[in-house]
Amino acid sequence: MSKQYEKETICIQSGWKPKNGEARVLPIYQSTTFKYDSSEQMGRLFDLEESGFFYTRLQNPTNEYVASKICELEGGVAAMLTSSGQAATYYAVFNICEAGDHVVLSSTVYGGTFNLLTCTMKKMGIECTVVDPNADEEELHKAFRENTKCVFAETIANPALVVLDIEKFARLAHAHQVPLIVDNTFATPINCNPFQWGADIVTHSTTKYMDGHAMSVGGCIVDSGNFDWSRYPEKFPGLCTPDESYHGITYTEKFGKAAYITKATSQLMRDLGSIQSPQNAFLLNVGLETLPLRMERHCYNAQKTAEYLEAHEKVAWVNYPGLKSNRYYELAQKYMPKGTCGVISFGLKGGRQAAAEMMDKLKLAAIVTHVADARTCVLHPASHTHRQMNDEQLLEAGVAPDMIRLSVGIEHINDIIGDLEQALR
Repeated sequence: MSKQYEKETICIQSGWKPKNGEARVLPIYQSTTFKYDSSEQMGRLFDLEESGFFYTRLQNPTNEYVASKICELEGGVAAMLTSSGQAATYYAVFNICEAGDHVVLSSTVYGGTFNLLTCTMKKMGIECTVVDPNADEEELHKAFRENTKCVFAETIANPALVVLDIEKFARLAHAHQVPLIVDNTFATPINCNPFQWGADIVTHSTTKYMDGHAMSVGGCIVDSGNFDWSRYPEKFPGLCTPDESYHGITYTEKFGKAAYITKATSQLMRDLGSIQSPQNAFLLNVGLETLPLRMERHCYNAQKTAEYLEAHEKVAWVNYPGLKSNRYYELAQKYMPKGTCGVISFGLKGGRQAAAEMMDKLKLAAIVTHVADARTCVLHPASHTHRQMNDEQLLEAGVAPDMIRLSVGIEHINDIIGDLEQALR
């Protein structure tokens, strides 16, 4: 679709473009396989000499159209869907890392991401250095090694709500000849486009705001096409030398700016298989159509709720980048002037026990593991999503023991605040 269209229009019109007599709404291609008239043509598909669909684990039309819509929203050159946000994170890093390599990781990322990179991938021989995203550049430079292959961070950290200084991290990564990978789940491409600020690869848990209705788990990886892998062939041999598992193809030579996503699809998805189901991709597409409308309401409701909590006598602290008192307010205004997200974190003067009691008294807001859908929900990260971390790791991740993560939905703001009021009372 033409770049002249605004994001609201892209969310509705991009991706599936029906021809004369075809279904107006994106169909669900609920098929594992696709028929061809000749063996030769099928062979060319397997050789990556032609593009097309032959097995849903590698590509499916429903998934392809939805991925292209997200790609356009982010301003990238190629994208792929995965079965979950965790799979997207894993593929994004593992696509350029192998045993003996090293990753620089922001300390405030989602607990599952932290565990994946510091524990699980460590067992695969990939080391990780955790850094404070608020540290100055001189300090951050010390984290890099000769074998560093990428930097991973989040535009808005879940649940610490740290706003990443994307330009600073992009400078650092590029100074050490590696890409910056950014998880843009909380901000969504409606409120932030990391590629505009120097990021190279973006990941999403599409399970959150993109789906928006807590119906389908999924993930997405988008490549900007801006990182020149071929400049550093010794650092990125997987992209710059022949892949013996795929007919000796050198991805950068054959696919140019699409090299990274092509490798992730034809190699990692082929071997590991974390594909998003066409049914889930269809539901994701329905969610994407209203994403701009919902993000506007999420941000409005969250701003009002944060202001209410900040003024409440029983609340010890509130963390929301939209508050002028917030340490990340200026960064949020720079990178996300239209709004940040619908998630707030706060603590009560009564501490951890008071937080548990207050959460149990909520009637409209539900205690669920999920975050960032149409319904207001609440969680205690130290007891739930970050339960695998010790106290030292919790503090490093920006998760206080008394932290309540409130995901503000799109209900009427009076009802959201009314529920908090009665619970706090």
